[in-house]
Amino acid sequence: METARKIRDCVAQVELLRQAGEANPSLRAAVGEIKQVQARRFAGTYADLLCGGPYAAAAQFFLDELYSDRDFAERDAQFARIAGAIERLFPEQVAGTAIVLAELHALTEELDQAMALAWLAQVDEEMSDAARYAAAWREVDRRADREDQLRVVLDLGQQLARLTRTAGLRTLLRMMRAPAAAAGLGALQRFLESGFDTFGAMARRRGGAEAFLDIIEARESGLMALLFDADPVACETELALTLGQAR
Repeated sequence: METARKIRDCVAQVELLRQAGEANPSLRAAVGEIKQVQARRFAGTYADLLCGGPYAAAAQFFLDELYSDRDFAERDAQFARIAGAIERLFPEQVAGTAIVLAELHALTEELDQAMALAWLAQVDEEMSDAARYAAAWREVDRRADREDQLRVVLDLGQQLARLTRTAGLRTLLRMMRAPAAAAGLGALQRFLESGFDTFGAMARRRGGAEAFLDIIEARESGLMALLFDADPVACETELALTLGQAR
């Protein structure tokens, strides 16, 4: 039951963070603001992909499922309640993807809350979102965790790409809809089917999924270098331009 234990551990970590937010409305609001800025930043960074072309659906999937400001409490509750069922109902490859998703979610929520605390510490009401976000980022630091976060995002994408190459798995996922819904796994089922279809469409173009993930790696690594290492004024200016490009 290693899959169940790992998933439950991640969900428990997220739940503790959520409880801290419930006990502190200012912190909860700040977490929401951080997530909104990050969603806008992603939309700006990938505006060229989101507006159309072979990677539009994949970029939208990443925005909706990994970089959005959505509340994933429903999916978390499903994970916690029937983590053991994931091992019984889904193939091993899919269960592995569920673990990566849970680990990424836990790390992201932890970093978002740390950012929210630093965001609240910025007392200058005249600061722009870009300046405030950049200042919070440098206050939190945790470069190794940021690099790990990107690594897990890429790992998740690579796992989804591999799943699309598993013969018969799409048919199996379709057959799993009813039992997954009955077991309370509807949100996970939707994520898997959406990810499978998105990466499956890219996989029809030779090297398409790999090329998309290379773009993600290059741009996110560039963003981290900007936020950690660039002159603060240059960092704020570039980040402001990116936020302004968001749809």
